[in-house]
Amino acid sequence: MPLPERPASIGRRPVHLRTISMRGYHRQDGLYEIEGRVSDSKDLAFSPPSGDRQVMSGELVHDMWVRIAVDTDLVVREIESVSDSTPYPVCREGGLNLERMIGVRIAAGWSNEVKRRLGGSAACTHIMELLIPMGTAAFQTIAEVRLARPPRLDPSGKPLKVDSCTAYAADRGIVALNFPAFYTGSQSTEAQRADALFNVPES
Repeated sequence: MPLPERPASIGRRPVHLRTISMRGYHRQDGLYEIEGRVSDSKDLAFSPPSGDRQVMSGELVHDMWVRIAVDTDLVVREIESVSDSTPYPVCREGGLNLERMIGVRIAAGWSNEVKRRLGGSAACTHIMELLIPMGTAAFQTIAEVRLARPPRLDPSGKPLKVDSCTAYAADRGIVALNFPAFYTGSQSTEAQRADALFNVPES
């Protein structure tokens, strides 16, 4: 379902389009690859600060790709990038330090680790910012591995999933059905099952 239409009285006009896409793959050698792409374009022609050219409407100002390979523990084993469109030629050097991420495990603190290793002038801002959500894409890519493992627990024995997001709130049906010992709600059995139904489209 798309967002509600805005009233005509607001009078919006398109100005900027950013597209981010990610795709996960399972390699024959057992590693998993995630490819991410970020692109930016404007709806009106403009001249960049250098003033040496005009960027036409719809022309890509940024078009950058990153590929990471991780093992089943989500440790980065390989990483590379390509920049097809950049504001300045020097921007193409923005991926030269990505090897700093090799050996880092995608887990809690991933965003801070990316910023610590690649922040400032160490890398292209757009490539660095693309890497952050690629961590979540990597987590989803190895779902077949994660689902085959027992749930991870905190030191008290509580599953880390409990209270990790809205769906896994301790008083919701998903927790009642999957981790009943940690359920704190008062839903009926029917309500619990309704919570836990997977991807049911709204009528």
